[in-house]
Amino acid sequence: MKKKWPFVLIAAVLGILFIFPMVWMVSTSFKGDTEALTSMNLFPKDFSFENYVYSLFGKGLNVPILRWLFNSIFAGAAGSLIVVFIDAMAAYALARLNFPFKKFLLAMFISTLMIPWVITFIPLYLQFGNMGLLNTYAALIFPYTSNAFGVFLLYQFFRGFPKALEEAAVLDGANKWQVFIKIVVPSAKPIMWTLGIFTFMTIYNDFLWPLVAMNSLELRTITTGIAIMQQGSFVSSYGKLMALTTLATLPMAAVFLIGQRQFIKGITQSGIK
Repeated sequence: MKKKWPFVLIAAVLGILFIFPMVWMVSTSFKGDTEALTSMNLFPKDFSFENYVYSLFGKGLNVPILRWLFNSIFAGAAGSLIVVFIDAMAAYALARLNFPFKKFLLAMFISTLMIPWVITFIPLYLQFGNMGLLNTYAALIFPYTSNAFGVFLLYQFFRGFPKALEEAAVLDGANKWQVFIKIVVPSAKPIMWTLGIFTFMTIYNDFLWPLVAMNSLELRTITTGIAIMQQGSFVSSYGKLMALTTLATLPMAAVFLIGQRQFIKGITQSGIK
């Protein structure tokens, strides 16, 4: 135990450093604008939900904050489902099926991981513009579905999956699709949950692409919406701005808490053959 205490101490300090900004954000969200600007107290003197009520239902605000939250959650959920479904099939094909140029395709998938996303930003924007998909939900979802990270993650798991289980299912009369759906996918749920959570967080947190691809106020996401409010109505209203930021954090926290066990299993299994 004596040998472990320095590591425990370091972990505790790092945990406090990570958690403190979140605690400050939530605490400030319950303060009035004057107190939020002038007081350095961690906890509010006058505890109030006024900032949350005004941010969501304030009269004269004229911004669809609930719609922004819906856009972010919908894009994140839809994109995650598409990524998990497509990447799982692609990874299984690369790991188990024999077809021409398989090694070349795998190398291409892996090589795309080394390309910075910002390099593809302008071509992606021009492509969606030529197809007339800018300022639509398609532009919020589909750009994130062509990521090789999920294919590589699931490929490593499928390579280590026991072939005997698949062969037994084939002997019982199952075809490739049935083997994949009924045998392989249930075993890969922790990895797929991990991929889904990573994808949801990526889509939900993205700022630059929704800012450029969306012109309509109704189709903004919550990340771009916070930037708009920071420069607009909430420029000096720190309490309301922190309330809006706290509301934006809740969906991500909920997704992680719901899939926490599967996420931990996925992180563990992805490194074990």
